[in-house]
Amino acid sequence: MFKLEQYPLVFAANVFEPYMSENTINFHHGKHLATYIKNLNDLIAGTEYEKLSLDEIIVKSASDENAKKIFNNAAQVFNHDFFFRTMARDNGSKIPTDLESLIPEFRAAALSVFGSGWAWIVLENGKPKVITTANADTPIAHGIKPILTIDVWEHAYYLDYQNRRGDFIDAYLAHLVNWDMVGERLV
Repeated sequence: MFKLEQYPLVFAANVFEPYMSENTINFHHGKHLATYIKNLNDLIAGTEYEKLSLDEIIVKSASDENAKKIFNNAAQVFNHDFFFRTMARDNGSKIPTDLESLIPEFRAAALSVFGSGWAWIVLENGKPKVITTANADTPIAHGIKPILTIDVWEHAYYLDYQNRRGDFIDAYLAHLVNWDMVGERLV
């Protein structure tokens, strides 16, 4: 039986200050992500989904009209996990050369998401490109490999930036991305 456990952060909750506060990390990781994990575990208990990996749950539930709640929670677990695992404070690495020209487009895409969602740099057919997804949608549901994401749901930035999404995006790109890890995903 698959049961997802809340993973501990690989960094201290205050490591991203002043760009992302400890309070935001605690709410975002400790409450929002924890709720998605609990909901997913409750929803899949006793179903065919409990024997699948997280990625398999997402792919299977994406096309199952009766499993929208499972999809939404599983995809949000994946998206948030991906987001947090890509973060590092001013790690000194540089944007991979292959992605430099996409960063302005990525920033514009993140700004353009209406309501809640995500901006992504993905590999599709071996080439990096920028996409957005609304709400809980995720590239892996469509067979696309994610390289980088930014969460532009308000809970990701509102405590620190209020309605200044652009400032959050700029801080994220300048100070919070582990570009070495992003570069490794380009392979």
